[in-house]
Amino acid sequence: MLIDSEHRQFHYLRLSITDVCNFKCTYCLPDGYQCDTSREFLTLSEIKRVVAAFAELGVSKIRITGGEPGLRKDLTSIINVVKDTPGIEKVALTTNGFNLKRNIKQWLDAGLDALNVSIDSLNPESFRQITGSNQHQDILQGLDSALDLGMQQVKVNTLLLKQSNLKQFDSFMQWIKHKPISLRFIELMQTGDNQSFFQQQHVNGELLRQRVEQAGWTQIIKSKDAGPAMEYFHGDYQGRVGFILPYGTGFCASCNRLRISALGNLHPCLFAEEGLSLRHLLQHDEQKEQVKLWLQQQLQTKKASHYLHDNQVGATKHLAMLGG
Repeated sequence: MLIDSEHRQFHYLRLSITDVCNFKCTYCLPDGYQCDTSREFLTLSEIKRVVAAFAELGVSKIRITGGEPGLRKDLTSIINVVKDTPGIEKVALTTNGFNLKRNIKQWLDAGLDALNVSIDSLNPESFRQITGSNQHQDILQGLDSALDLGMQQVKVNTLLLKQSNLKQFDSFMQWIKHKPISLRFIELMQTGDNQSFFQQQHVNGELLRQRVEQAGWTQIIKSKDAGPAMEYFHGDYQGRVGFILPYGTGFCASCNRLRISALGNLHPCLFAEEGLSLRHLLQHDEQKEQVKLWLQQQLQTKKASHYLHDNQVGATKHLAMLGG
């Protein structure tokens, strides 16, 4: 079992397979992807080895992230390899959905269990202004395709922005009344490249969470491998609503997730300093015990908090670096 010095247990790994993204979201990559780092991303064999090591240490859920993971031509194979790893019970994918409609069936056939799609507006023009993409309709159709194919765990991530989509909050809530998805509102986090934007656009998500509670929604108890969202249900709605509030009290106390970057670096926290490279230990199957020992040792460097309240953002320049 992976346990840190704060006695937190880790059942959940966020695995980035690329830091490339084809959208230009105002809150992440407003100027588009800048090819200023190595693009020698983890190979399929390296992914297989690192996932096997984490699984033997008690990790049961893998979330595949980016950048935009759908840009990797071998994504279907990656899903299959991760799903076939003994001990891995759930494989999830976070995507902007640009090729979701075309690929969702083969991803499901490969073993995908859960899907998160980033949709920051239900209005096509507002969506284009936020993301730089005109694929709004295709993404919504891809989301519906996942539901039509019987996928049970479908979530939509919406980043709260004061000047862009905050006024659409009620429309989002109405949208999930007859759609069986989990809609999660995410509070904007400060990163190295967005300090001015953060000051202009940050929304206190706690106020919206209180509003939902006052409207009769009931909080759901988390499972051991659940993400950071506080999720709610209501008898009159098919969908659920959740809130990811990194500035909330005690946010880090329940942390159960670690991160591996697309270049093979361990990041104990999204807002830690530079990642700790373990790629040299992923070249041969015989190195698995070394990987496990290394992970257990490095986990003791994980801090009690992300220190965002002190305006410390570590080495995180933008969220595409690690997939959030």
